[in-house]
Amino acid sequence: MRELLRKPIWPLVALLLLNLAVTPSFFAVRVQDGRLYGSLIDILHNGAPLALTALGMTLVIATRGIDLSVGAVVAIAGAVTCTWIAGSPDPASPGAALAGIGLALGLAVALGAWNGFLVARLGIQPIIATLVLMTAGRGLAQLVTDGQIVTVNNDTFSGISGSALLTVPVTVIVAAAVYALVALVTRRTALGTLVEAVGINPEASRLAGVRSRTIVWTVYVFCALCAAVAGLMISSNVHAADANNAGLWLELDAILAVVIGGTSLAGGRYSIAGTLLGALTIQTLTTTIYSVGIPPEVSLVFKAVVVILVFLAQAPRVQALLTRRGRRGAPPPAAPPAAAVEPAPAATEPTGSSR
Repeated sequence: MRELLRKPIWPLVALLLLNLAVTPSFFAVRVQDGRLYGSLIDILHNGAPLALTALGMTLVIATRGIDLSVGAVVAIAGAVTCTWIAGSPDPASPGAALAGIGLALGLAVALGAWNGFLVARLGIQPIIATLVLMTAGRGLAQLVTDGQIVTVNNDTFSGISGSALLTVPVTVIVAAAVYALVALVTRRTALGTLVEAVGINPEASRLAGVRSRTIVWTVYVFCALCAAVAGLMISSNVHAADANNAGLWLELDAILAVVIGGTSLAGGRYSIAGTLLGALTIQTLTTTIYSVGIPPEVSLVFKAVVVILVFLAQAPRVQALLTRRGRRGAPPPAAPPAAAVEPAPAATEPTGSSR
């Protein structure tokens, strides 16, 4: 039991079993119109934006940083893309969608570079540097959309969240591909070690010849890029850009997913697989709130209670308490058999001539 509580997978398993007990057909999956449908598929599909955002947040936190602006970047990406498509001469053309997507991704890279500049070059605390874009970014998104919900009708743009490849939703494939690529790069090359070194001791890594500023800059750009892709998924799913609500509080869910996955907020130690499990746990918890029938006015309280219980179960003091109780209940170890002791040989006096 103690070993199970140390793993980030047990909250996900517990929530899935709870949903199965409430809804016996929760694990049922069917194919309809060339695409997989079911509660499990909905969790993967709706959790893809959170998983991508949490992935970028993982690398940022691994370098002793944090990015509070990912929700604003989500809103900006959706606002820029939908506004561009709606204002193009042919809003239904694939070219308008591709141009809007490219513009949104390019702007996300610029925003991530801005966060990296404030943190790596100017030395501003990450929570303050990204708080600037968190507040100003959502205002920028509302400025782009004139405070209105911009709706679009473009098959290419809608295909981001509405299409499937080999019956699997494209959003799931994109998220899985990005996770696989990041895991390959960070675990098969020196980049992962360099990220950990910067997170453990930035000054020591700099003196050792590591370009810590460049690495910090890079992870912030990657985090913003992941948030932009998540924003495209969210806006494509609803065929509209809502600058006021898109990605609202997504940064908090991303941080929760990272921490549940076992990444240290102090920097250095991080887990890509753990972050994926944490994101799926948060999304499954959201699905559980709807499936169990919890009233909307207490849904956030229920979510907070579950998260607190998960963190308490993973706390070092709780783990130590469970370890002590386990040792008390276990039978004492059997004493090893006594070794046969051979009698010592009798001492003999040395012989010698006496005078």
